[in-house]
Amino acid sequence: MSRLREGLLKFLLRKEVDGMAVVYATLIIKGRKTLEQVPALIREQVKEILADCEVKVEE
Repeated sequence: MSRLREGLLKFLLRKEVDGMAVVYATLIIKGRKTLEQVPALIREQVKEILADCEVKVEE
């Protein structure tokens, strides 16, 4: 779990991110949401967060 936190911190410190994108990325990692359930406005940010955390998600 610390690897996830480290990845999120690196991403957050690197550039400005919508807080909800982080919430959705966390829910996807935990298996509670899917990428299709993410609002279109923040979907790209969520994909970037997941990629930075080395999480592969099928579209």
